[in-house]
Amino acid sequence: MTIETTGAAAPKIGFVSLGCPKALTDSELILTQLRAEGYETSKTYAGADLVIVNTCGFIDDAVKESLDTIGEALASNGKVIVTGCLGAKAGQGGGNLVREMHPSVLAVTGPHATQEVMDAVHVHVPKPHDPFVDLVPAQGIKLTPKHYAYLKISEGCNHRCTFCIIPSMRGDLVSRPIGDVLGEAQRLFDAGVRELLVISQDTSAYGVDVKYRTGFFDGKPVKTRMADLCEQLARLAEPHGAWVRLHYVYPYPSVDDIVPLMAGGAILPYLDVPFQHSHPDVLKRMKRPASGEKNLERLQRWREACPQLVVRSTFIAGFPGETEAEFEHLLDFMREARIDRAGCFAYSPVEGASANGLPGMLPAEVREERRARFMAVAEAVSAAKLRERVGATMQVLVDHAPALGRHGGRGRSYADAPEIDGTVRLLAPQKASKTLKVGEFTRAQIVATEGHDLVGTPV
Repeated sequence: MTIETTGAAAPKIGFVSLGCPKALTDSELILTQLRAEGYETSKTYAGADLVIVNTCGFIDDAVKESLDTIGEALASNGKVIVTGCLGAKAGQGGGNLVREMHPSVLAVTGPHATQEVMDAVHVHVPKPHDPFVDLVPAQGIKLTPKHYAYLKISEGCNHRCTFCIIPSMRGDLVSRPIGDVLGEAQRLFDAGVRELLVISQDTSAYGVDVKYRTGFFDGKPVKTRMADLCEQLARLAEPHGAWVRLHYVYPYPSVDDIVPLMAGGAILPYLDVPFQHSHPDVLKRMKRPASGEKNLERLQRWREACPQLVVRSTFIAGFPGETEAEFEHLLDFMREARIDRAGCFAYSPVEGASANGLPGMLPAEVREERRARFMAVAEAVSAAKLRERVGATMQVLVDHAPALGRHGGRGRSYADAPEIDGTVRLLAPQKASKTLKVGEFTRAQIVATEGHDLVGTPV
């Protein structure tokens, strides 16, 4: 949960952002508009004239956290606007879930609804400033540290995976115009961002909805297509020495066109690929777009073209109908695929997901036991791959460096996305003249591993 501040004039708006990076970018858009109109934001509920809660509604735990947060805001402040994925979710009575649980909220909207949120704010706390007066930095208001930022390239998803309700909340794929995406990236790099994290529901599908139409950036034609986008982002990042990292990349054949950019150092050799499972029958029940055998073949091709490639992924254990043999197939896949970083969820029967109606729902204890077995294998694979890095010298982006890093600090290598992967614990530099600065790169020799993390000496 994030409650952020900006520094403008009263009235004050409290803001809570929950959920995934895609929700975070929605929050950033709303905060940017609030700043543009002269609103200030409050660190506390009690000090705010109104509170906005950007919710998550994907799994049961996220629904509970969102509903609890709304309740806390109502109890402490009384004036609450709700937005985000939970705002689009229906309740058991057929109406809006948020209104059923918290009828006193002022307004409820779904995700990516900046204007609707602002309209509600205007009704209850009139805007204090002429929006044409520039109170906003060119890159907008960001909830991330200054040296990295998320870049959302599309909304929604065209898949209908049986375990997922995101399309019902966020709609079908809608790609942002490529000129807008590249313009935002340019402003972020110019503002000092050293790592740009590309996000969407399905990054590989960028431009499918508009048939890869040609857009324009900097007076030049550019196709609305993943490969063209990556090439342009690499070009914009190069003068700043910045990283470009790709998330939510489905394993389509088109990804083959991106791997040479990684091998050449244009973008980070890192792919966040949500495989979810390996067995073809389970993937068919999930309505996923690729079979396990093809995924192994693709991984092999990608690594042949780019040996330094790091792959992270997420999986589901205990999907309805999953047999012990199908689960063992998944464990064998993990060992053979050697996924660098893997997370796993025990299947959760999310309300509204069609998978809930499939035969063979497994007991909760079996689902959880399989998740634990999967993670034991995944962690062993990850630990072995981390040990291979001992002795190497790696570029590290510094995230934390008290006292200029004289006693060490913490950062991340190209293999580590913020919040979800490991870190590099930086030891005290051996040279007295060597300092570390947050948001800058340093070279570090890897000397050991610590669980999911590396230990390095700045050089």
